[in-house]
Amino acid sequence: MEYYKGKITKLLVDYFENDFRRITHALEVLKYAEQIMEGTPNCDNDIIIASALLHDVGIKPSEEKFGYNNGKTQEEYGPPVADTLLKNIGFPNEKTIKVCEIIGNHHSPSRYDYPELKILKEADRIVNKLECN
Repeated sequence: MEYYKGKITKLLVDYFENDFRRITHALEVLKYAEQIMEGTPNCDNDIIIASALLHDVGIKPSEEKFGYNNGKTQEEYGPPVADTLLKNIGFPNEKTIKVCEIIGNHHSPSRYDYPELKILKEADRIVNKLECN
């Protein structure tokens, strides 16, 4: 678990460079996701870590292409970015597929019955609410 946590955190930081707001947001989402995960059976720690840290990577290509981002563009542009990043560190392919499905569904009504998706949505909701205060 810790092996991928460090590698994916580095991917996140390298990807967002000086966008500290997005980096901090992802780290906070990971913190809450890990807390929620402790009480949830049948969760894959690696998928939680990767999903939490990379859930908003679609923001960057969306803003580069359109000058804005929203939930729809994040879900569209995030999975291909996450797929490339995770492949570059040798993250298991079957887990990468699930992470990409989660990233591509974290703003929409759930299309997948994954406990990791539910956890990500809840952790992201908590952090977004805290950031608004």
